Amino acid sequence: MQRTSFAEMHCSIGQSLERVGEWWTPLIVRDIYLGLRRFDEIAENLGIARNLLTRRLETLVTDGIVERRAYQERPLRHEYHLTEAGRELVPVLMALMAWGDKWATPAGGPPVRLVHRECGAEFTPQVCCSACGKPATSANVTALPGPGAASGPGTRVLARRSGIVPEEL
Repeated sequence: MQRTSFAEMHCSIGQSLERVGEWWTPLIVRDIYLGLRRFDEIAENLGIARNLLTRRLETLVTDGIVERRAYQERPLRHEYHLTEAGRELVPVLMALMAWGDKWATPAGGPPVRLVHRECGAEFTPQVCCSACGKPATSANVTALPGPGAASGPGTRVLARRSGIVPEEL
């Protein structure tokens, strides 16, 4: 199935999905985060076709989310490691996992527990305000136009509602 490209969408979520929204991509990033570094380990763990995994890893490298490091010269073999962008994606995956644990829990309960290394406590990820530290939810956050706000695919109606562009006649 061919997916829609979000490359022209003037939206940070659309642009993020253009890079990490393909179904296998979050699972590949998760596996690398969990320490599976070699192609064969990732392929075995996910049960993904090798040609598909090759394409996904190439895209992740091109997009700067994963880097390839040689660990053997003859024959040449690589390991995959998260870049800074990839490491900053991990909390997003943790939040998605928390949503899945609540709303789409596999039989038997959540398959993974998260433990905060600094305090040793098991925790459920949540998004918090960077200013006050309180949880940020759909009920207590207001979205306002940012410095890059413009009328375009994915933001056209919001831009019109915010007054960035005049109502169309």
